[in-house]
Amino acid sequence: MASRNDTFWRRNGLSLAFIGFMLASLVGQALTGHEVHNQERIEQGGTPITLSQYLVSGHFVSATFENWESEFLQMGMYVLLTVVLRQKGSAESRPMSHAQEKNRIEQGPKPWPVRVGGIARTLYGHSLAIAFGILFLLSFALHLDGSWRRESTMRALQGEDPLPLAVYAVEPQFWFESFQNWQSEFLSVVSLVLLSIWLRQKDSPQSKPVEAPHSQTGT
Repeated sequence: MASRNDTFWRRNGLSLAFIGFMLASLVGQALTGHEVHNQERIEQGGTPITLSQYLVSGHFVSATFENWESEFLQMGMYVLLTVVLRQKGSAESRPMSHAQEKNRIEQGPKPWPVRVGGIARTLYGHSLAIAFGILFLLSFALHLDGSWRRESTMRALQGEDPLPLAVYAVEPQFWFESFQNWQSEFLSVVSLVLLSIWLRQKDSPQSKPVEAPHSQTGT
C-alpha cells in the first residue's frame, strides 16, 4: 500500500519539472521568434503575421524540430552505443566486464511483452532505441519541411522562385542547421561520459558515489 507521502507529484516530479521547463522555453521561443520573423518580413518588404499564423510557419516549425531532431539522434545513439561500448571509470558506462554487472531487476509484475514472449519480447527489448529512431526521423522530416517553407517564404518576398523540396534537401543551409545541432549534442554526451570519471554529484544517479574510486565503471 502506498504511503501518504507517495503522491502523484512526488512519483513524477522529475518528468513534470522538465516538461515545465520545456513548455516555458517553447513559449519563450514562440514569442521571441514571432517578433524576429516579423522583423525579417518587414525588412524584406512583407507584412507581419499573427502569432497563430507564426506557430504553423516554416520559421517556427524549422527552429523547433531542428533542435528536437538533434536531441532524439543524441539519445538514440547513446542508447545503442552504450550497449556495446565502454568507458573505464565513467558512471555513464556499463561495467567493463559482464561479471561486474549485478542483477538490478526489482521484484514485481513483469511487463506484458515479457510475459507473452516471442516477437513481442524481442521488439520490447529494443523498443527504446526504436522509439528514438522514429522520433528522430519524424523530427528530421518536419525540420526539412519547415526549413524549406521558411526559405520559400523569404525567396517569395524577394521576388524569387521557390526551390523544389528535393533540391533544397541537398542545399548547404539545411545541413548546416542540422550539423550545428548534432555536434553540440554529441559534445554534451561526451562531456557527461568523461567528467563523471573524476567528478561527483552527491545523490545523483548520473554520478558514482562520492567515495567511489575514479576507476569504478558504472554506478
